[in-house]
Amino acid sequence: MSTSGDTATTTLTRPAARQRATSDIELRHLTRSFGEIRAVDDVSFTVTAGQLTGFVGGNGAGKTTTMRMLMGVLSPTAGEVLWGGRPITALDRRRFGYMPEERGLYPKQGVLDQLVYLGRLRGLSASAARSSVTTHLERLGLAERAKDHVEKLSLGNQQRVQIIAALMGEPRALVLDEPFSGLDPAAVDNMADLLREHTAHGVPVLFSSHQLDLVERLCERLVVLATGRVVAAGTPDELRATSVSRHRLVLSGDAGWVRGITGVHAVDVDGHTALIEVVEPGAGRALLEEALRRGEVHEFSPQRPSLAQIYREVTA
Repeated sequence: MSTSGDTATTTLTRPAARQRATSDIELRHLTRSFGEIRAVDDVSFTVTAGQLTGFVGGNGAGKTTTMRMLMGVLSPTAGEVLWGGRPITALDRRRFGYMPEERGLYPKQGVLDQLVYLGRLRGLSASAARSSVTTHLERLGLAERAKDHVEKLSLGNQQRVQIIAALMGEPRALVLDEPFSGLDPAAVDNMADLLREHTAHGVPVLFSSHQLDLVERLCERLVVLATGRVVAAGTPDELRATSVSRHRLVLSGDAGWVRGITGVHAVDVDGHTALIEVVEPGAGRALLEEALRRGEVHEFSPQRPSLAQIYREVTA
């Protein structure tokens, strides 16, 4: 076989070697009580392979407790976690990348040495761990801080080190609790690119965040938790379809009269402009007819609801 032929074979087979056997993560009726307090109450959803799933909810909603049960840090009071359609095992979880809410770093140890050590604990060889760590330090802008002690880093840079600990190697799934907290815009973009590279290889990714605009921008699916229960779940478009219809109305005259139209809620009125919600069938048409009777209508357009609006509606 010729050298050129060998090269061609290597080139063709390399992408296949990077493919990972991946599966969905299924949470079925997970419940966790602490004494009389039910922190997580019958939570069920799926983290689909190859997708970013955003997990949102207010403080105390139960997100961290749910993720800890997924990872086996806490035992559920009831319910189960499935991986590939079967009950998840400790061995399965060893191949997951997990970033907990609390940083688990040694403050007086150097960044590179610490991450290589953590990689070895996850089963990587010394050379593979060093290679993976070095690559991620460069990707997240920490290459020049590799020998610094963690305690010498800013909180944002400590967050990057914790992220690398979760991402190195080839995790079969990623479970990340507030991974974007404290990151500057450049680091957020780098982190988003890294997560997309993992989902491109079929890895399911679940991450929690209070940054709703970021979740809306990145995620294919969303799960909204309130008081320990799932109150909404689906794609952004599916959630928008359940949202109250809003329109922007711009008139030639004052728009204050819209407050008196039956079936319409005036969210905001400012001079010639009104943001309204149509809460009864046919009310939008009646509003437009009245506006045309009163004068010129410069704009009457539907407004795409933001995740923040949807979140307020489902958690109210």
